[in-house]
Amino acid sequence: MGWFKNMVMKLLKITPAQDRKITIIEPLSFQGNVLKNQIWYRGDPSEIEQFFKQAAYDEVSKARFWASVPQTRVRKIHSGIVQIVIDRLKDIVVADLDSIDFGEKKKGDEDTKTPIKDLWDEIAKDNDFEDILGQAIQGALSSGDGAFKISVDEVSKYPVIEFYEADSVDFNTKRGRIQEILFYTTYTKGNKDYRLQETYGKGYVKYKLFSEDGKEVPLNTLEETANLIDVTFAGDFIMGVPLKIFSSTKWKGRGKALFDSKTDDIDALDEVISQWLDAVRSGRVKRYIPEDLIPRNPNTGELMESNPFDNQFIKVGSSMAEDDKSKIDVSQPDIAFEAYVSSYAGWLDLVLQGIISPATLGIDLKKTDNAESQREKEKVTLYTRGQIINALNKTIPELVGIAMMVYDTMQGKAPGEYEASVKFGEYAAPGFDTTVEVVGKAKTYGIMSTEKCVDELYGDTMTDKEKDDEVARIKAENSFSTTEPLINQDDNNSDGDMDE
Repeated sequence: MGWFKNMVMKLLKITPAQDRKITIIEPLSFQGNVLKNQIWYRGDPSEIEQFFKQAAYDEVSKARFWASVPQTRVRKIHSGIVQIVIDRLKDIVVADLDSIDFGEKKKGDEDTKTPIKDLWDEIAKDNDFEDILGQAIQGALSSGDGAFKISVDEVSKYPVIEFYEADSVDFNTKRGRIQEILFYTTYTKGNKDYRLQETYGKGYVKYKLFSEDGKEVPLNTLEETANLIDVTFAGDFIMGVPLKIFSSTKWKGRGKALFDSKTDDIDALDEVISQWLDAVRSGRVKRYIPEDLIPRNPNTGELMESNPFDNQFIKVGSSMAEDDKSKIDVSQPDIAFEAYVSSYAGWLDLVLQGIISPATLGIDLKKTDNAESQREKEKVTLYTRGQIINALNKTIPELVGIAMMVYDTMQGKAPGEYEASVKFGEYAAPGFDTTVEVVGKAKTYGIMSTEKCVDELYGDTMTDKEKDDEVARIKAENSFSTTEPLINQDDNNSDGDMDE
């Protein structure tokens, strides 16, 4: 067999593949991709169609539903699912924000006031911090990332906190560390647009104004920027904090929008909805009316024109046959309702896949589902919420600390050191009745103390003092004492009873 093996080896010759240069052109730049995600969030069908028609330069983009140019009018409908999901996630996270603390309070001192906490509460109230935080979450999820800008302005005696989305912010980094944050603001004067660039670095803020053609112009060109001057301040910190929830695989160092990879799925879902409505409209009752029976204008005697909503009919010629009577024929085509519903549900699942559970949006909750089953469905929501919470746990303490340092600088003091901590509540936690049942069983089995039971039941809704009072009341109600009666006393009482 040796000669046969050698012959096969000589006959079989494998030539290695040659490396070939493959050029791939990205359909959108970073700014174009951000605009696409923002257009999806805005949810205006007219804007969506205009964007995709103008951005369709490759074959894939041209084949999309929103980029198509039909010969007849087609009603294009957007589901609005992007805005719904992002708004719900924003509401969930903001509602779960319990408190921001500075580590000053000791156990049992929740009711006491602290100067740092009071100062931050005033700054937060002046800036409507919950609203700013909601805008930041919405902006980061819809556009990809963004940054908080802290500035000093005469409009307030406290630091002013604003959030800039991905299209209005840029970052200068060095080995993955942010060295400068660039904020952009657009102004219009006459028919010209100007762009203000604010460079926030460690210990300084610089301003530059650019015209439409990218050339730098003096700051006094605009009334809004005439009084801006470069400033320096004490402290090695930047008066801005970036916010990035998901990381982009295309653009290093930048964020990824929540629905960045779902463009084709959303496009297909909108096509199914639009086709569904088109089928419903085309499936209206059709009336075939002979010409001599068509309604006429009572004033002029002219034939009434049909329209697709309240007076739709098809004109047919009158029959001239003997003994034939003109009559109106009515017909209505069948609509594949179940097929459209199935397609809609399938594409909706693809859009929401890996992002949020339909149960969170109130979609497809069967009546047979119990509470445990519904919580299982919400696991995807918990994962997404967990990503947002992790990002905010890093960003909010840094933002609060820098805001406090800026306030110290405004007061002419050296910036202090502040260690803030943020606390979020639980999401999709079991109901109170379920908690009572579980905690009650643990108490009955003797594996949980009264103090732990009260803490599990009431959590953050009670202060430590209120919990201690509740524990004392429970122990007082459950305690009992017995005094054994004396034998002689019992005998005397018995004799007395017998005498009576």
